[in-house]
Amino acid sequence: MHVLMLLREMGLDPASDAARRAVALVRDGVTWQGCGPPECDDNRFFAGELEPCINGQVGAVGAYFGQDVRGIVDRLLAEQLLGGGWNCEAADGSTRSSFNTTICVLEALLEHELCAGGGPEVTAARLRGHDYLLERRLFRRKSTGAAIEYDRKVGPRGARGHAAWTRFAFPAWWHYDVLRGLEYLRRAGAAFDERMAEALDLVASKRDGDGRWPLEVRYHGEMPVELDDGEGRPSRWNTLRALRVLDEYSARR
Repeated sequence: MHVLMLLREMGLDPASDAARRAVALVRDGVTWQGCGPPECDDNRFFAGELEPCINGQVGAVGAYFGQDVRGIVDRLLAEQLLGGGWNCEAADGSTRSSFNTTICVLEALLEHELCAGGGPEVTAARLRGHDYLLERRLFRRKSTGAAIEYDRKVGPRGARGHAAWTRFAFPAWWHYDVLRGLEYLRRAGAAFDERMAEALDLVASKRDGDGRWPLEVRYHGEMPVELDDGEGRPSRWNTLRALRVLDEYSARR
């Protein structure tokens, strides 16, 4: 999954012979045995498993590489919470949406729309989900307006001692951060909204004297090739993503 996510982020042509060959090997030979809930052991990779954060990641890469992920999409549509987002803990009774899960699902629904046409129900669900982010200005609590300083699953000091959502990682895997939220809105063609302004200012504030953005957090995951020089060092990918976002919205503010 992580390799396919990186190839999607890097823009590998899904119609290329190399991509078709690799994705066919995954489609025909990979199941969830030993990697997900036991009841999903026989599921083919692109059928997904049970957690919406995982299915969002699978759905995004599947749609991008031309695979049939309508089953995943239908499941995600049925799992949307009243607040507009998604949460992997909903099966355990949670009724509150999660930024982490929601961004994974939003990227899957958007990729499905872009690559397979989606449909009005997919677009409606996605727009409700991305309004969930905007209502919280991409990193604040709707109830109090306070900044959400960390992912409670990681702990009060965040990943490797960092506050997670205002510090930028690449790749982010299942983790949310402000730059990832803005990148989703940019790819979705969202018009500038005043509720993005604080998040955009945060991104701009992290630019160093050489015009680059650092890699602030590294999350555990399968990395077949090193992309940057480590935490605290300038990051090509964070710089690219930050410039895309700022270029998209700077003229609209």
